[in-house]
Amino acid sequence: MSGINTAALFTLKEQELEAAALELFHYQYRENTLYRAYTDALRRRPSEVRSLEQIPFLPIQFFKTHTVTCGTFTPELIFESSGTTQTINSRHLVKEAALYERSFLAGFERSYGPVSDFVILGLLPSYLERQHSSLVYMVQDMVKRSGHPASGFYLYEHDKLADRLRELEASGQKTLLIGVTFGLLDFAEHHSLQLKNTIVMETGGMKGRREEWTRQQVHAYLREKLGCEHIHTEYGMTELLSQAYSHRDGLFTTPPWMKVLVRDENDPFQFSTAHASGVINVVDLANVYSCAFIATEDIGRLHEEGSFEVLGRLDNSALRGCSLMVS
Repeated sequence: MSGINTAALFTLKEQELEAAALELFHYQYRENTLYRAYTDALRRRPSEVRSLEQIPFLPIQFFKTHTVTCGTFTPELIFESSGTTQTINSRHLVKEAALYERSFLAGFERSYGPVSDFVILGLLPSYLERQHSSLVYMVQDMVKRSGHPASGFYLYEHDKLADRLRELEASGQKTLLIGVTFGLLDFAEHHSLQLKNTIVMETGGMKGRREEWTRQQVHAYLREKLGCEHIHTEYGMTELLSQAYSHRDGLFTTPPWMKVLVRDENDPFQFSTAHASGVINVVDLANVYSCAFIATEDIGRLHEEGSFEVLGRLDNSALRGCSLMVS
């Protein structure tokens, strides 16, 4: 790719992100026709973009209605969001599988250490039952890299999963149980454990499968039933190639090639300071060949040390952000 060293993305220092983001913005303005049209519709001249806050963030809704790519290519991966028969799913065309793999592996290992230290257990029933899930791809790759014969996926075999967790606890084996929220709640409803060597990580997602709970309610219930001191959380999405992680209390941190900003709901270029809530914008420099600057439909709050929390979703979010352009 002209001017961008993708391998260097994952060795960036935090203070280098803005310069790398500006370089990538100019590349994507040139090569991504949709992003260029959106930037032009905002009357934002690339020559006048000199800071992160001046970069236009593409509404995430466009991944449902348009092909979001830099140039034309045959994707090695196609990721699709979950949804119902009444909704249009997002599609993310990934040019290089290795780029996604480097991103999620480097991000996880910055937060938790080598994947090979863990047994990886995936409890992702709704995701395993459909194709093109970026989360399943990530966990599948981590299962393989862990190299442990006990690593693997569980669909609805809750008794078998409980027995496996007890065995791993008894042996003192470091374990990651990563699961969709409703799957973890269903599991915990029927099994009480004392997990001291296991990281329990929820990835969000109720999808109408259970009554909606707040994250605080979910974590309190899982801590009580599974005997964990803290519940960890992964923040990622179909349209991104990087993840943020929370080790406790729903406070997320990002790797150096990813950054979260919080903006005013009605002004795409008005950004909030620490402790103010607003709409989450994500810079994901691993999104080299689609769009690295995504305006999500999540509401969040920044904290002074750089962490952030997710507070919920915009009402009628599917209607917002796209009125400047017509498909």
